Amino acid sequence: MQFLVHVVVTAGLLLIVAKVVNGFTISNGQVALISALVLGLANAVVRPILVFLTLPLTLLTLGLFLIVINAAMLKLSATMVAGFTIKGTMPAVVGALLLTGLNIAVAAMFGI
Repeated sequence: MQFLVHVVVTAGLLLIVAKVVNGFTISNGQVALISALVLGLANAVVRPILVFLTLPLTLLTLGLFLIVINAAMLKLSATMVAGFTIKGTMPAVVGALLLTGLNIAVAAMFGI
């Protein structure tokens, strides 16, 4: 149940990010739900492998490289879902930062 709540919350946050960040577009709410699900699966399967493989670089940059990994997960999700596009690297990085911040804020407010 908590997973479904997290997917719905992430879908809403993706819609907010799409309104704020130029070059980051989601066509509708259904696409946002599918994108949130794909992003969750990418974060569960691909992200741990990338974090492990880039651990030296992550340590060298004091963890800032994790932002690049988060942006890569967003770009991967965008390539897999029709109606979800990210045009360029900067919208992906800004979107990843904003999505992370919003997720932290929602989790702190509602205990999700």
